Amino acid sequence: MKSKQDIDELLNQWPFDPFAINVRLLESRQRQILQMRVDMGILQMETEGRPDGLTPHGARTYFDYIHMQSLEAESFELDEQSCLEIDREFVQFYHRRVCWLQLKEFRKAVADADHTLRLMDFCKEFSRDDEWTHNHEQYRPFVIYHRTQAAALSWIEGDVEVDTENAIEEVNKGLETLRRIFAEYDAEEQYEEDELVVRLVEFREGVRDRFEIGLTLKERLAEAISNEDYEAAAALRDEMNEKGIEYQ
Repeated sequence: MKSKQDIDELLNQWPFDPFAINVRLLESRQRQILQMRVDMGILQMETEGRPDGLTPHGARTYFDYIHMQSLEAESFELDEQSCLEIDREFVQFYHRRVCWLQLKEFRKAVADADHTLRLMDFCKEFSRDDEWTHNHEQYRPFVIYHRTQAAALSWIEGDVEVDTENAIEEVNKGLETLRRIFAEYDAEEQYEEDELVVRLVEFREGVRDRFEIGLTLKERLAEAISNEDYEAAAALRDEMNEKGIEYQ
């Protein structure tokens, strides 16, 4: 008798909902695994290292492997095979980042977004195929949006004491990063109306409304400097020093 290899039972036990992100965290063989229900199947991911559980050439991720290669080589350039492997890793970390966001594991979502952004930086530096690089760079604002959202939420809904100051500053840092990208591509006039920018601004102001707070110390400092109110700026710097908040 042939062994059963279809996954009908699994799919029937976990129906696909096209209007939701279907994610769960399970214990399996003394380890945790992530599963994402997709149309006609289930994606299963490891929670540590590379999502598919592989260690390319003995490295934690393929990016770790090629980064070490670039450090050891006199000259380094991504070849076609490397680009294919990088594409795989981009997709894997995207799926896991979405899972972490859905499960409100915000710091893990930040870590996976940081991996993707570092890999994008690496591709931008070492790829000889401008079109291939652009195909990835067009998603950089979206990854930054996810990272910013997760970083801010980690201060509000994470496992630490609520810190609205840091939450809002995470949003401001994300917005500034997006502004620099628009400037890099001479598209500054599109910044204010960009959908991701609008969403982050709405998110930031929603935090203010929810917690009934005003400007952060950094925002008040920037406003004082803009208004050339140096006495107020000095007082704000003193207050930030007392609270251990960096103002530069």
